[in-house]
Amino acid sequence: MFASTESRRAEFALLGVSMLFIVISTLALSLARGEMLPANWLHLLSWAVCAVLGSLYLHRRLPNRDPLLFPLAMFMSGWGLILIERLAPPFAERQALWLIVSTAALLIVVSVPRILFWLRAYRYTLLVFGLGLLVATIVLGTNPSGQAGAPELWLGFGTLFFQPSEALKVILVAFLASYLAEQYPALRAFAGVEQRRLSPRILGPILLMWGLSVVILIWQRDLGTAILFFLVFLTLLYVASGYTPLLIGGALLVLIAGVLAYQYIPLVQLRIDIWLNPWPDADNRAFQIVQSLLAFGAGGIFGQGVGQGSPTFIPVVHSDFVFAALAEEWGLLGVIVCIACVLMFVMRGLRIAVKENGRPFHALMAVGLSVVLAVQSLMIMGGVLKLIPLTGVTLPYFSYGGSSLLVNFIMVGLLLKLSAGET
Repeated sequence: MFASTESRRAEFALLGVSMLFIVISTLALSLARGEMLPANWLHLLSWAVCAVLGSLYLHRRLPNRDPLLFPLAMFMSGWGLILIERLAPPFAERQALWLIVSTAALLIVVSVPRILFWLRAYRYTLLVFGLGLLVATIVLGTNPSGQAGAPELWLGFGTLFFQPSEALKVILVAFLASYLAEQYPALRAFAGVEQRRLSPRILGPILLMWGLSVVILIWQRDLGTAILFFLVFLTLLYVASGYTPLLIGGALLVLIAGVLAYQYIPLVQLRIDIWLNPWPDADNRAFQIVQSLLAFGAGGIFGQGVGQGSPTFIPVVHSDFVFAALAEEWGLLGVIVCIACVLMFVMRGLRIAVKENGRPFHALMAVGLSVVLAVQSLMIMGGVLKLIPLTGVTLPYFSYGGSSLLVNFIMVGLLLKLSAGET
């Protein structure tokens, strides 16, 4: 539990620092462009309203919440809004609107009585709904860009597009946390005996998640989401059981799926090939990753300055490669701050899990939500630095994407409920 007075002071102090950073960055961007655009300051005002009203409401509704989660989410999303305004101005207004919607969704989540109980009690209903979204995406999926051959990962309603895989993250974490919490005694007993036989209750979820990830990989060509789902599942299974061979077996399943995908899915083969050696194809298929590496090199320690680099040479920089743009204009210092924010967010989530060790569902829920952010961030950061193959995921809170921002704020709301000790 967190003292309400100290919590309020810490939260307002962090939001004040965030506001100062965003104001200075907005001013620097305006000076670099040589004009003071009203839209820039309107976006800043939208962020400030969300931050202040959100903090005031949370203090009334959840006085004993973790004081760092909301300021961290607002700081990262505000920084992301500046990046989008810098990289793709036409999308900044949409992102500002999504920030308002996302903040409202967070406040709704913390207002719903016993929302964690309902997530646990209706896990199979949630799973069926999530699988329905997946099937709908496979059958009716589209791509907002309209490009031929582009992955069709969105459901469209007029001019509004939503990526169901984002919602599926929370759904699967809730389902897995509920199921594994119910099987917690059996899993712990399984890890403690010498002669182990995998029962259907243990083997079933492993094969289900592996199969779900393969379906996403084959039919949707969504390498990042497939890997993310299975890695989050393996982490939760290991936390619930404490049995290392299960983790190793799951890793082997990932390896098998990866080898098969490389053999039969051209997109996966392309991404691995350009990861291994992008330079022979630097002006064609590997153009993105090569430009990303050049952006990191150009940023140096202190960066080129807001609005003074050339990150827009990178295709789709406002979405998949926003981390490279941040590195070019804010430099190594900006990269360190970005990583520190993500790391702090994950650590606070895991701290909540440790405090809830007497309630398996709550602990696993906190671990799952934290690991989603950690794994997704590591995947895209490693991808744009050519440490691992590109997976096509976005950097949470920083990248452009309304459905991603909405789901990430919902996850913050759930973590705040968990941190306050509510059911």
